[in-house]
Amino acid sequence: MDHTDIHLPAMIQAARNAGTRIMHYFRPGSDVSQSAGISHKGQDNPLTKADIEANETIQHTLMTAFPDYGWLSEEDTAPNNRLEKQRVWIVDPLDGTQEFIRGIPEFAVSIALAEAGQTIAACVFNPPLEALFTAVAGRGSRKNGKPIQTSRTTRLVGAVCLASNSETKRGDWEPFKNEFTMISLGSIAYKLATLASGQADLTFTLTPKNEWDIAAGELLVREAHGQITDKDGNRITFNQPAAKLRSVLATNGQLHPALLKRLANVPLNRDRR
Repeated sequence: MDHTDIHLPAMIQAARNAGTRIMHYFRPGSDVSQSAGISHKGQDNPLTKADIEANETIQHTLMTAFPDYGWLSEEDTAPNNRLEKQRVWIVDPLDGTQEFIRGIPEFAVSIALAEAGQTIAACVFNPPLEALFTAVAGRGSRKNGKPIQTSRTTRLVGAVCLASNSETKRGDWEPFKNEFTMISLGSIAYKLATLASGQADLTFTLTPKNEWDIAAGELLVREAHGQITDKDGNRITFNQPAAKLRSVLATNGQLHPALLKRLANVPLNRDRR
């Protein structure tokens, strides 16, 4: 079946509509106003009206178009029958909420469609930069409609590595600062999209992440000729009961064996959430 024709238009519409709701609250270079209604779900886990409204917009668009599919979203984790579904939407309506709150344009809407545990369509949209990344299984990755692919860097030392802003502040990247050319960036979905477009060589996290953080970016990287696995080199499977990933390594493909070897004896970080 040609997934491009039936899924991607609805995904793009949902992402752009969600972006419109998010940008209603965004203030470039400044903290969002009180109208954004900031609350906290836990440590380092803020929630705003933009998250909620973007989630509602995406869910309405996608579940109206495909009512028989399952649904998994950061902002709608109530038990449902998603585990019984062959196809499931995996959504983070606003990945990088902390950056959004601080007026930093390093956040994204992340939408993926998984079939039998594997991603088959993906859309990552950065509203302030108008950067739209899409991928369909077997058909490559694109940025604003143009094909993209990962870098061809072959040397791990000195490679450009995208590091998490929050993990950098905690000191998690100190052991690697002299090995890689480090660039700190917000949303992990946006990091994976940036990697897929060839603007960096690798990124990884040894801190647990949720499926909705990774799903869309995972397909973007694979379809751009990169590689993404867990720390043990296993391909990631989605729509699991706990919807949690203990580690994620993404590279341009060329660097993956070397990165797996480098991190083999590095311990995983605890789940701070």
